Amino acid sequence: MKIAVPIWNDKISPVFDTASRLLIINTKNLSEIERFEIYLGEQDISKRCLLIHSLKVNVLICGAISRSFSMMLMSTGVKIISEISGLAEDVLQAYLHGSLSNSKYLMPGCKTNISEQLNDNL
Repeated sequence: MKIAVPIWNDKISPVFDTASRLLIINTKNLSEIERFEIYLGEQDISKRCLLIHSLKVNVLICGAISRSFSMMLMSTGVKIISEISGLAEDVLQAYLHGSLSNSKYLMPGCKTNISEQLNDNL
């Protein structure tokens, strides 16, 4: 499984649509086997969507994301867990260990039920 996380200063980027760096983690049996970063640059969302699809990303964990970008990614099979904040490493470990539903990972001011997003992504 490949997990993508937009990063900014070692944290989850607050707005995915304008993020410039994307961390890709390849996992097997919920253990990390490879990681790399890509630079997203100034690409529009359709080009970003094509790039993410070409990387065969299964799950995107992000902060805010526009509805149009979210719909484009979901139409390619990417499962999205949005409105997440915190240090990227903490968020990744929480996801891999099944504790991402803890409200401390929810963006301030958001009332999304992370558990529902995680269940939708099973």
